[in-house]
Amino acid sequence: MKPHSKENKMRRIRQTLKQHRTTLMKTMSYYVIHVTVAAAVAYAVTGNLWAALTLSLLEPTVQAVAFFFHEKLWERGLRRRAASNGAEASTVGTAAA
Repeated sequence: MKPHSKENKMRRIRQTLKQHRTTLMKTMSYYVIHVTVAAAVAYAVTGNLWAALTLSLLEPTVQAVAFFFHEKLWERGLRRRAASNGAEASTVGTAAA
C-alpha cells in the first residue's frame, strides 16, 4: 500500500463524515432512543436483564444502519423530484412562448 493512499482514504472518510454530519447525528440520536425503548420492552417481556440488553442492542443497531440509508434515498428522491419539477417548469415556459 502506498503511504499516501492511507492518507487519502482517511481524508475521504473525514469528508464523508463532514458531508453527512446532520444525518449521522440524527441517526445516533435515534439509536440511543431506540436502544432505551427496546431495552425497557425486552426487560418487561423477558424479565431477564442480559437478554433485554442483547436484544436491545442488536435490533436497533441494524435499524440505525437502515435509517441512514433510508435518509440518503429520501434525499435523492427529493432532489430528483425538484429537478423534474424544474425541467417541467422550463418546458412549460418554452411552450407558452
